[in-house]
Order: sequence, then C-alpha cells, then structure tokens
Amino acid sequence: MLRSPLPRPRTRNWILPIAGGLFVGVASLYLFLPDVSKSAPTLSRDPISARHFTPVTVVSNEDSGPSTKILRVKVSPHLIPKDGEDPIGFGPIWSVYIKDDDIQVERPYTPLESIDEDGNMVFWIKKYPKGEVGRWLHSKRSGDMIELRGPLKTLPWKNGEWDDVVLISGGTGITPFYQLVRQVFEHPTVESENTRFTLIHGSRTPEELPPEQILSPLIAYAEKHPERFKLKLFVDVDDGSKPPVDVPTLEEGRVGDEHMKRIMGIPESGWWQRWFGSKNKQSTISSKTLFLVCGPEP
Repeated sequence: MLRSPLPRPRTRNWILPIAGGLFVGVASLYLFLPDVSKSAPTLSRDPISARHFTPVTVVSNEDSGPSTKILRVKVSPHLIPKDGEDPIGFGPIWSVYIKDDDIQVERPYTPLESIDEDGNMVFWIKKYPKGEVGRWLHSKRSGDMIELRGPLKTLPWKNGEWDDVVLISGGTGITPFYQLVRQVFEHPTVESENTRFTLIHGSRTPEELPPEQILSPLIAYAEKHPERFKLKLFVDVDDGSKPPVDVPTLEEGRVGDEHMKRIMGIPESGWWQRWFGSKNKQSTISSKTLFLVCGPEP
C-alpha cells in the first residue's frame, strides 16, 4: 500500500482517509492542528482562533432524528476574523474543536455551512453511548455558553484540481462533505465547473439518514446539476421507518466493491480477464480522481 508523503502532525482520533485514484493507493489526511491542546486559554475579546477557546452562545438545539440534534451557536460578530486576518480561513473543508467544560475534553465538529456575517454556525451532532462531548452538547439549551476553538483546516481544497471527487460517508461523517459540496455549488467558480462529484452515504436505517437541512439541498443539487453531482443513499437495513425527506432512491446494504464498481461505471471482469488480463483493458476512472472517506470505522 502506498503511503502519503505528507508528514504526520499531532492528531486526534478523527481521521479523513483519502486515495489519489482508485488503483493508485490509499493515504490518510489528518487534521492540520496547531501545536495546542485542550489546555489552550479561553479568550473572550480576541477573534476566534485555533490557538485559543472562545465562548459562544447556543441559539437552539433541536432533535433531528434518533440520537441526533441540530445545534446552532452564535459567535459575537466582532470576534469573526476579517479576510486576511486568519491564516486558515473559512474555505472548505474546516472544523472547530468544542470543549466539554465539565471534564475538560475537546472533540472536532464540522459546521454544515460556513460562519455567516452574524456569527451563526450550525452543527449536526450525534450522541454516542460513550461520547462524552456529544452527550454534553445534547444537554445544552438556548442561551447556554460553550467554548470552541478554530477554524482548523481538515482538507486543503482547491477548485479545479480534480476531474472527479468521490465522497463516501457514514452517519454524521457526511458533514465535511456537505460543507464542501454546498460551497462548490452555492459559490461556483470557473475552475470548479469542470469537477464532477459523487456522494455515497450510508446510514443504519431510513429514519437515521441526515436531516432535511442536509438532504434537501443535496437532492436539489443532484436534480439541478445531474452531469456534475450524483447522490447515492444507502441504509444497512430498511426497517420500514420513514426518511427525514422523500428521497429519489434508497438502496439497502452496506456500500461494498460491487456498489462502487456500478456507481463508478467500472465493467465487471470475468475470471479469464482476471487471470490472463485483457488486451483492451482501459480504466474508466480519470487519473485525477480523489476519493474521500469519513465516518465510523466499519
């Protein structure tokens, strides 16, 4: 297996693996973290930064499905860095760390959209049985204060660098991909118009699919730009529960090799081709194809 030539900086347990071409190899791209930790100071008057925590206000915290909530927070507008003031910036894909003040543990979360001019950020948060910060965030109410630090660059995205981008996500792992796709289609550039995206997402059951706030825009992008964006939704088990919104198609089963070959248009090969090769063998995948994976280990 090929290894990434990138140096490995300090990391947390959240990883975004990537592969540069289906048959080229696999690498892992980690969060680009500054040399700070949960011991970073809390500053309430300085612009938000990855080097310190900033108190922000919870605007709302609404149920969005089994064990998930849509969390809205507000940063004071005067604490938002202006263009050129922050070396990271708010281009996709970026995240922030949120700290549980009770036990002094921090975890990274990706805003669904960028931060607006009023300082609002929106997150899709899942509560795991052993997830300290997720459980803590689910308990927050409107008016409560929490601390975050960021932005932190998760992936140094550059428009026009790839012909095809294949995004494979599970559960709340869709959040960085939603941020990227939304940025590309809501703020198109000449460079981004030639890049095609395929988003393949899996959830355990239909009712556990991403909420309407995520799915509706993605479905709209797929309908408006069918030549540039494909959306494929999977569930482990179709238990008869209802998805958050009407979805065009929903496939049952975990995403595997056969699904990927079909979605990517790779023809099946017989045993004779696998053993003896094919004189007319030609890859249907561009050499400038980026694969990004985000979600639980399975």
